Amino acid sequence: MTTTELVGTATPTLHPTQTTGTAAGLDAVGISAWFGDHKVLEDVSLQMLPRQVTALIGPSGCGKSTFIRILNRMHELVSGASLSGEVLLDGVDIYGAEQRPIETRRRIGMVFQKPNPFPAMSIYDNVLSGLRLSGARIQDAARTVEESLTRAGLWREVRTRLADPGGSLSGGQQQRLCIARALAVKPQVVLMDEPCSALDPTSTHRIEETMSEIVQDVTIVIVTHNMQQAQRVSDRCAFFMVEEGSPGGIVEVGATSKIFSDPEDARTADYVHGRFG
Repeated sequence: MTTTELVGTATPTLHPTQTTGTAAGLDAVGISAWFGDHKVLEDVSLQMLPRQVTALIGPSGCGKSTFIRILNRMHELVSGASLSGEVLLDGVDIYGAEQRPIETRRRIGMVFQKPNPFPAMSIYDNVLSGLRLSGARIQDAARTVEESLTRAGLWREVRTRLADPGGSLSGGQQQRLCIARALAVKPQVVLMDEPCSALDPTSTHRIEETMSEIVQDVTIVIVTHNMQQAQRVSDRCAFFMVEEGSPGGIVEVGATSKIFSDPEDARTADYVHGRFG
């Protein structure tokens, strides 16, 4: 299969000074994706509203992680990967010809399943690393570090040990450090790919509290296999599913309360009530 290139025409560029740090709407329109000749997603459209948490739920292998990586242009980093469709950040296609991937990833941050701080780098420098890698101008580094760690719910625990290596923190603290690093660049959207799957209940609770606080300023999209977590943290849910021999796609989208109490599709009801997956 020939790699599909998404080319925008006369679309505005997302400049570094444009709406930085302001929650933005994110819309996926007709997204299909391939790894080589293998089609993994077909015609996925999803509206992710500003200042809300959208949870992507569904069994393993249905394309949720591929989809969330498409939302900030990480899919294209995989050799042989291709896609079609549009991803609109406040109405601007992030795959448009004028858009720079590094700037897109600054505006649409990512927190991964496994905490990935730079282990030998200090806590202080970990927070600033995203800004430095993006070439952003840091006007008040100390204030940026404190504000980012505070928003990530970690400041009180590490304020006296900012020079310690990031790898010296516990798993839950490392994940919150990664959230602080993502927040330091003042993104409009934060993507989270199973951020609590390897954490204990206490750490999970703290990260969920952080999500409830930062959603006032950003749009959050989270992949989770924890149905209780989806109910606790999200405003809307998108249920993904894959049939044998077919690519993954969305079965149903709706308010979280409706998805769990009165879904329209029987497959959704079966999944959220634990009858498969």
